[in-house]
Amino acid sequence: MDEIRFLEELVSIPSPSGEEAAAVEYMVQQMKAMGLEAYQDAVGNAVGVAGNPRAGREIVLLGHIDTVPGEIPVRRRGHRLYGRGAVDAKGPLAAFVLATAQVAPTLHDARVVVIGAVKEEANGEGARYLASTRQAPDFVVIGEPSDWEGITLGYKGRICVDYHRVQPGTHSASDQPGPAEKAVTFWNALMTYAERYNRGRSGRFDTLDPALREFRTFSNGLYEGAEMNIAIRLPPGFDVSPLQEEMRAWGNGARLDFSPLDLPFQSSKNTPLVRAMLQAIRAEGGQPRFKLKTGTSDMNVVGPAWNCPIVAYGPGDSSLDHTPEEHIDVREFQRAVRVLTRLLGKLASG
Repeated sequence: MDEIRFLEELVSIPSPSGEEAAAVEYMVQQMKAMGLEAYQDAVGNAVGVAGNPRAGREIVLLGHIDTVPGEIPVRRRGHRLYGRGAVDAKGPLAAFVLATAQVAPTLHDARVVVIGAVKEEANGEGARYLASTRQAPDFVVIGEPSDWEGITLGYKGRICVDYHRVQPGTHSASDQPGPAEKAVTFWNALMTYAERYNRGRSGRFDTLDPALREFRTFSNGLYEGAEMNIAIRLPPGFDVSPLQEEMRAWGNGARLDFSPLDLPFQSSKNTPLVRAMLQAIRAEGGQPRFKLKTGTSDMNVVGPAWNCPIVAYGPGDSSLDHTPEEHIDVREFQRAVRVLTRLLGKLASG
């Protein structure tokens, strides 16, 4: 299939987290058409396999097929392809599929498994299932935008907290603080904690970063309440347990629900995978550079579980993730396909 057409059709199928079925079905069909063995696994991930099924060497290309909500009309403007997921992360995923299809006939002593995981933008269900059911492969590449010359070695961790408080209503002239004021006090205490921790630390990869994602108040005339959703980005080496105890104290009776903890993760530069990636980028005329990201990805899930050489790579500008202007330069996309094709050839040949 034409590379750009495949990418555009994949981006054109809406797939917010929890609603990936149509995009997964399309990806499976196209992988079969390209000569891969393809199927949906037990949690709905799209899986394609190329190469020798009895080979000892396995390379996993793990992207995600879900997106955040928000419809962006799919359109081409010059070399730019606009659409939700063009960068995060259907661009990298489509590049994985195309590169795997190109090297498939040469895979005599290796196996490549390309996966479009579900719910990465929600609770990471697709990757958590893989981490608990698949044996560790020899190499893993996570499909996230790094631009075609970038190699991502690590991600900060994350924990989210839902704050919920309800109390009897009071008159606005009362000297008793309402739930909104108490919620603001909680948020200010968290920010003060982060500011103290961050003193003297340079670089956002080493800082503690709370983000207030949602805030709402409500009332039924008798009771009133406030709710917040807070995401906290965690630096390497940070022990989250004392912070959770502090938040429970600040909550002073509010209900706090914590999400599963995603630990920070950073891989080594000194691996055969990184060396092969550097060679592949340079062979296409690029100047490779390493990156550490302040977000999270499926690397945080499978990296600690599989404990094998791992990087994240993919075309696209990650500053466009989740934005109304999300788009990818198709020339960069095609360069990334060529880089990945070289990479797989090198890893497969040993």
